[in-house]
Amino acid sequence: MTDNSDLEGLTTLGGKNLPSKELEVFPNHHPDRNYIVTLTCDEFTCLCPQTGQPDFASISIEYVPDRKIVESKSLKLYFWSFRNESVFHEHVANMILDDLVRALDPRWCRVIADFGIRGGISISVDAEYGEVP
Repeated sequence: MTDNSDLEGLTTLGGKNLPSKELEVFPNHHPDRNYIVTLTCDEFTCLCPQTGQPDFASISIEYVPDRKIVESKSLKLYFWSFRNESVFHEHVANMILDDLVRALDPRWCRVIADFGIRGGISISVDAEYGEVP
């Protein structure tokens, strides 16, 4: 069951609705078990660093938590913070992975950024941390 103490420090859940680079976490009540958490966002947007045109992607995150779990609304606001940023696709996937690893210290994590077709080419970037337990 979720305890009231699990909600301590969570400011975005039921609160602010502005883009943010802050990923909030809550305690994992099952740190003795390996299980995979999968999160998918089909509405990720950033800007091409050369043209300034929007790039659209589906971002999938899979991770095996250790002591922390990412709070999903903070992840949504985190994704939103990229909307007006100029960044290459390869950098986006690795930035997201780095930020998740820093916030969660997971046993394993993978970020797949599947960008839409631009100029006849689609780009998919798969960035991974650690070994699957």
